[in-house]
Amino acid sequence: MNQKVKIFDTTLRDGEQSPGNSMNLSEKIRFAFQLEKLGVNVIESGFPAASPDDFSAVKAIAEKVHNCEICGLARAHKNDIKIAADALKNAKKPRIHTFVATSETHLKFKLKKTKEEVLKMTEEAVKLAKSFFPRVDFSPEDAGRSDRNFLKKVIEVAIDCGADVINIPDTVGYLLPSEFGDLIKFLIQNCRNSKKVIFATHCHNDLGMAVANSLSGVSAGARQVECTINGIGERAGNAALEEIVMAIKTRPNFFKVKTDIKTKEIFKTSKLLSKITGNFVAHNKAIVGKNAFSHEAGIHQHGVLAHRETYEILKPEDIGLKESEIVLGKHSGRAALKNQLEKMGYKISDENLLEIFNKFKKLADKKKEIEIADLDALMLGEDRKKIFQLENLDVHTGTKKTPSAEIDILKNGKKFVSKSNGTGPVDAAFKAVEKITGKIGRLKEFRMDSVTAGLDAQAVVFLKLEIESGETFFGRAGNTDIVIASVLAYLDAIEKFLIRKKNS
Repeated sequence: MNQKVKIFDTTLRDGEQSPGNSMNLSEKIRFAFQLEKLGVNVIESGFPAASPDDFSAVKAIAEKVHNCEICGLARAHKNDIKIAADALKNAKKPRIHTFVATSETHLKFKLKKTKEEVLKMTEEAVKLAKSFFPRVDFSPEDAGRSDRNFLKKVIEVAIDCGADVINIPDTVGYLLPSEFGDLIKFLIQNCRNSKKVIFATHCHNDLGMAVANSLSGVSAGARQVECTINGIGERAGNAALEEIVMAIKTRPNFFKVKTDIKTKEIFKTSKLLSKITGNFVAHNKAIVGKNAFSHEAGIHQHGVLAHRETYEILKPEDIGLKESEIVLGKHSGRAALKNQLEKMGYKISDENLLEIFNKFKKLADKKKEIEIADLDALMLGEDRKKIFQLENLDVHTGTKKTPSAEIDILKNGKKFVSKSNGTGPVDAAFKAVEKITGKIGRLKEFRMDSVTAGLDAQAVVFLKLEIESGETFFGRAGNTDIVIASVLAYLDAIEKFLIRKKNS
């Protein structure tokens, strides 16, 4: 029977303290609830002694989240540990995580302590933490660059003083997977009373090997992994939770372990973090990137359409996505084109497919991605004509005003005028548009895709409109005025829906 690996999520501590990922109290609580829903075993909710805000966040999460262990970080200092204990005192399942550096570099230049002093600090810190709560994690910081004999001594002291988890940090991402796995194996085999504790990993991604090192540690016997959503964290980040969990799920016969993670919550959790921090993951990011389940190359598309496992080792449904995406572009093949056209209701004979495909290739050379409306126009043999033209947009907003918008639109040459209020200028403008076009669907996604530099910056707005059938239509437009760009993008999406409806 496969053993369990506990998932210790430190997004709200190590992840949140990295540049560009700060969250306020309400955002931290919201994200903690999602981590609970995801099924993580431990939430490291912050470093209580670091600031009053961190203390408040740890305290609030400890009081509100009950199905996970809630952990607070503390240096091997009495004051840190006491503050952490105070923040966690109302937690249903509290845990203190205390640490002290053990590498020669840290001892000499940061701590300015002798090895004997570090051993004493370890003893006092673990004993004090244990006096508050039954669960204590201990980390020898920069273990990856520490002398193994000294590291062994420090860990043995921590175990003797009551530590329940010994976490081995590759603090600066220095080790290679074979080295990290060997270190975990060495410590488990050679530390006195090692069977009394769980060994854990905490790997950083400075050389791009945080996930590989963590999994190597699991293979060597570690049964807890410290990680973050989307791999955020100091410098190049931490080991990515979603990559570790899905590697274990995809290769059960290799790792012979399991986790409690509800994988269908992975994509939702990743998107929530991106929304809160404003930092979107790279398109080619494993598991949760936009392209992770997208296929444009013709050979790949043909293979996936014939049998998914030809080019996909993961099921998109497993992380909470509906299905893989076949992206039509200049690299696409006939099988993908035919599949999409048949989904749209067109019946394509083999004789006609080659002619249509040649036209498609010419169009694809001009555009990066081909959309539904483009294919409709291609099948009709005509270019798409604009239904809507924005004649005028007048927006009023302010700190003491209810945002309002007045809009003039030409629809097939006929002028329409409408007014509306909203929660903001874009919302007011969209509601004014809907008075003319009718409410077509639900706005699924809205963002500024790119902005050029300078005072005359060009804002490019991208949005996704979902109608009742579940079909989506994309809108994209650019303007030096963000509200105008937003309205043009909205009209673009509505127009594509109307063209599709007309031709279906």
